[in-house]
Amino acid sequence: MGRRPAAGRRLFPKALGRLVAALGVRELHLALTQGFWRTRAWGQPPLQAPAGAELWVWFQPTVTDVDKAWKELSNILSGIFCASLNFIDSTNTVTPTASFKPLGLANGTDHHLLRYAVLPREVVCTENLTPWKKLLPCGSKAGLAVLLKAERLFHSSYHSQAVHIRPICRDASCLAVSWELRQTLTVVFDTFSSGQGKKDWSLFKMFSRTLTDACPLASQSKVYVDISPKNKENELLEVTPTPASVHEAIVQGDKRTYAVYDLLSPSLFNTSRSLNVQLKWKRPQDSSDLPTPILHAQRYVSGYGLQTGEISTLIYNTHPYRAFPVILLETVPWYLRLYVHTLTIITKGKENKPSYIHYQPAQDRRRPHLLEMLIQLPANSVTKITIQFERALLKWTEYTPDPNHGFYVSSSVLSALVPSVIAMKEVDVEQSPLFTSLFPSSDGSSYFVRLYTEPLLVNLPTPDFSMPYNVICLTCTVVAVCYGSFYNLLTRTFHVEEPSRGGLAKRLANIIRKFRGVPPL
Repeated sequence: MGRRPAAGRRLFPKALGRLVAALGVRELHLALTQGFWRTRAWGQPPLQAPAGAELWVWFQPTVTDVDKAWKELSNILSGIFCASLNFIDSTNTVTPTASFKPLGLANGTDHHLLRYAVLPREVVCTENLTPWKKLLPCGSKAGLAVLLKAERLFHSSYHSQAVHIRPICRDASCLAVSWELRQTLTVVFDTFSSGQGKKDWSLFKMFSRTLTDACPLASQSKVYVDISPKNKENELLEVTPTPASVHEAIVQGDKRTYAVYDLLSPSLFNTSRSLNVQLKWKRPQDSSDLPTPILHAQRYVSGYGLQTGEISTLIYNTHPYRAFPVILLETVPWYLRLYVHTLTIITKGKENKPSYIHYQPAQDRRRPHLLEMLIQLPANSVTKITIQFERALLKWTEYTPDPNHGFYVSSSVLSALVPSVIAMKEVDVEQSPLFTSLFPSSDGSSYFVRLYTEPLLVNLPTPDFSMPYNVICLTCTVVAVCYGSFYNLLTRTFHVEEPSRGGLAKRLANIIRKFRGVPPL
């Protein structure tokens, strides 16, 4: 992942700079993700994003027509990143009131200036990665970007690339404001299955490349390797080459230890022309499961038939003694007609009434459902949220080319301040500016988390699209037979021919046949 402030125009991409200035963008957040983060197997996600394409933007108060600017912005970003963002329209765009607050400097929080949309069917491939790499100061020619080999990145279990633009203070006094462009890339490699049952890994095994130098335009270029001990045993793993320094930081409420490799250090490439970080386990691990995060959720659809169904969301709070609130955002397409009176929230067998609820009903073929709730999660509890819906019958022109595959429903969004296991001090904030920026903490006792559930795949009543073909074939056959016969009767000319007796040769042949006892001709 990379982070660089746009202090000079020569570093900030011109395409994005002109876009921000022309359309009055205050904050822009775009993520393209392939796969789903498996929380139970991989632990707490560092930077999670929903499956598909996600775009949310805050506009300046000077923008008069936000919807027009939003549509133009999505079309331009579609061309820049070679994605299908041009399919973002009013049917999949919402304006949240409690979620997605500005992450940078903000003079106001008028939610009418916010737009949020998700395309869960978007497929991420090489054509999306190439323009993302071109936004880097050195492209993919030097620095950490050398490792970004497309065939290796997309041969992974999870891949997410994002672009974030926000205004920040240029200095501590905040007398001047700068634009910050942050590009993040999150990849999960299954080294256990590809490494013949071993969890050892190296840069060359994962990326088929090694680091040779730093980007000449970079002021900092470092590699952090998480060597945090498990079960308080420090001698389980070994990192080579030996790191020049070790850094400790509070990340998502837990204390982490990192081996740091500074690519700008002259001593790093003295012994070797390239850097190939390797991690080896001294003895095999009994279990590869990571600790369960304090906050995680899952979502599924239930029911039978193609008329009604039910959406269920399970939210887990595994903290032993701390309760905290969470904001839930649900975006449901218009063709799933929600029955809001069936909304139930059950925690530990009792009804859990939300302290805040905002619902915007859908309009057919115009806008989706929007449901936001502020729910209190008791300690060590599971909260189940259910709501019933009815499937609508679409027009035959509104079905996708593969309607029997189903229709996707975007992920639910959970935003919360999760209690920390270890409190963060002001000294830790000053010593770890990178981790503090990536994983913000409110007061040291809690940290902000935004989670996404699984996208849903719902089947709708689908007509038999082969029937029109069969009807056309049968109709054409009947018309051809009937019309052809009737046309022949109308246009054909009939002539009456009198039978002829035959010539002399025929008479002689019949006389000979009569003597031979053969029937005449």
